[in-house]
Amino acid sequence: IREKYRGIRPAAGYPACPDHAEKRTLFELLDAEKNAGFRLTESFAMHPGASVSGLYLSHPDAKYFGVGQIGRDQVLDYVGRRGESVAAVEKRLAPNLAYNI
Repeated sequence: IREKYRGIRPAAGYPACPDHAEKRTLFELLDAEKNAGFRLTESFAMHPGASVSGLYLSHPDAKYFGVGQIGRDQVLDYVGRRGESVAAVEKRLAPNLAYNI
């Protein structure tokens, strides 16, 4: 298929948005289970298996990027905004942590 897209399509679990838990936020905003029949497992896998989700940013200057390594101060800020435990966030973001747990 030859298609050209303007902008970017980052998705939870990929370098620009490494936290799979953001799928829950997206699913809640869209009421995806009711409106599309998609559901998330406890580990944020989507069902049915062929389901996809992401953000669609259609600005011509939008560029992909990777979050890279994040410090403890950033994790603590993120934890405060998400209302989750430090341990839960550190577990999900372990590959991106710039420190040892």
